[in-house]
Amino acid sequence: MAGEPTAGEGEPTVRQERNALVVSVTGHLDIDNVEPLSATLRRAAEDGVARVVIDLSEVTFADSATVNVLLQAHSALGPALRLAAPSSALSRLFALTGIDTVLPLYASVAQAVDAGPPISLGADSGDREG
Repeated sequence: MAGEPTAGEGEPTVRQERNALVVSVTGHLDIDNVEPLSATLRRAAEDGVARVVIDLSEVTFADSATVNVLLQAHSALGPALRLAAPSSALSRLFALTGIDTVLPLYASVAQAVDAGPPISLGADSGDREG
């Protein structure tokens, strides 16, 4: 049946790109195959990875389970998590769910990797002790 996941879809590939861990996923992401992405993001949080970029350019479908995984990753990784190059289907989903107002979205993986560190509220970079 068209639109259903095929073998290998949802399975993340991971690479190091400059100062970021880039996690790429493809195809159809839903409750049946989103766990590998979730596990990869949990490991990144446990390892204290400073910047995690999820390349969403090849994702053709995502459901509420995927949204949940992204929100859990945001909770665990905080400002280290960045979403890159969402497909038009994902852009619509993110707008409908409000994720686009919660998670940092970038037009490309390169922009997400190269973006400066998030601003830490309450920390004044000009202040130095002693």
